[in-house]
Amino acid sequence: MKFFIDTAEIDEIRDLAATGMVDGVTTNPSLIAKSGRNILEVTKEICEIVPGPVSAEVTATEASAMIEEGRFLAGIAPNIAVKVPLTWDGLRACKALSDDGHMVNVTLCFSANQALLAAKAGATFISPFLGRLDDINLDGMELIADIRQIYDNYDFKTQILAASIRTVNHVAEAAKIGADVATIPPAVLKKLADHPLTDKGLAAFLADWARTGQSILK
Repeated sequence: MKFFIDTAEIDEIRDLAATGMVDGVTTNPSLIAKSGRNILEVTKEICEIVPGPVSAEVTATEASAMIEEGRFLAGIAPNIAVKVPLTWDGLRACKALSDDGHMVNVTLCFSANQALLAAKAGATFISPFLGRLDDINLDGMELIADIRQIYDNYDFKTQILAASIRTVNHVAEAAKIGADVATIPPAVLKKLADHPLTDKGLAAFLADWARTGQSILK
């Protein structure tokens, strides 16, 4: 499974990229607004830090305007994935942009039928939103499983990008089902390494080592 991080905060991206765990980045208008920076400047800087796909979202709602914005965003760097919403206008834009050879991330997916449409429109990534489905008492993981089955049935190449991830369990469950990518908030990604038995074991090892009075580098 590939890990994308869901943020536009440069310091967080740079810090996590140094671990080798970051395969890409997803942004959206809300994250750009939170960063307080110009969309073009921050997106270009992210693309320089992370060589993998960096999703940059259009803000237009009509197809021709989405296509124009998408082509402009794609010109920022070769690793831009243009992000469009799962509407009929968004699907039309997806088809045009993918025909141009650009990566396209179709976002705000909440049903298997929507995911099927995105794949047929040539999407590089489909972004089903797990947390938002859980919020209304629907099973986000069931959606991931349904999309995986449909894509495998027809050999669609669109990658399933599990989004709106809230917990470490979301990551593990999406990985077991077969999502290709998880886009994860930095705080959740850092928690993936946490386990109380790891902490307990390390404390015991360090205590035993201290009693030896030795140092590896001396």
